[in-house]
Amino acid sequence: MKNKNLIDSFNNAISGIMYAVRKERNIKIHIIAAASVLLLSLFFKLTRVEFLIVCLTIGMVMICELFNTAVEAIVDIIVDVYHPKAKVIKDVAAGAVLVAAFISLVVAYFIFFDRVSNDVEIALKRLAGSHMHITAIALVITIMLVLILKALMGKGSPLRGGMPSGHSALAFSIATAVSLLTMNARVSILCLLLALMVVQSRLEAKIHSLVEVSAGSVIGVLITLLLFQVFYF
Repeated sequence: MKNKNLIDSFNNAISGIMYAVRKERNIKIHIIAAASVLLLSLFFKLTRVEFLIVCLTIGMVMICELFNTAVEAIVDIIVDVYHPKAKVIKDVAAGAVLVAAFISLVVAYFIFFDRVSNDVEIALKRLAGSHMHITAIALVITIMLVLILKALMGKGSPLRGGMPSGHSALAFSIATAVSLLTMNARVSILCLLLALMVVQSRLEAKIHSLVEVSAGSVIGVLITLLLFQVFYF
């Protein structure tokens, strides 16, 4: 249906964006990532060109995700049963999002990596020094706290589902401990990426919600940092 005026055009466009945000989990993840990158850019002296590249990259990823949502909706309308070609259409649209996301990682690496790694090196030197048994204790306490919270929430099982995500808590606890033990920015960033992959796997499998994995991640980081701070530094 054709829009009657410019206001209707804007309203319909915004409604489309809001629909995609409500229905698509990946768009929520992209929005959080975009907000984090923009917030991070405030703490570093980006040139105008660098900031423009960051904004264009974010826009590219969001546009691809919106088109992917639109393509999926069209295919679902046309084909109401499984069809190999319908799967190809959806897979290709999802592939476009994956390519855009990969490009965004490349852009982030060239613009932020040196700046972030230098700051991480400084932060790690301030938090330097640890003992291996502190790491083990941090993991045990993290597991215990997760199990207690799951019991209180009454959802999921000890090893699957529920609030908070135990896998996310352990992944970020280990990543935090390794960062403090190695004092190496590259190792720390690699561990962070691995922890994020664990989080993504729980989301993709629909075992946990974004809130549950976020809560688990925060618990893992805070418990580990607290123990290192109290018992070693």
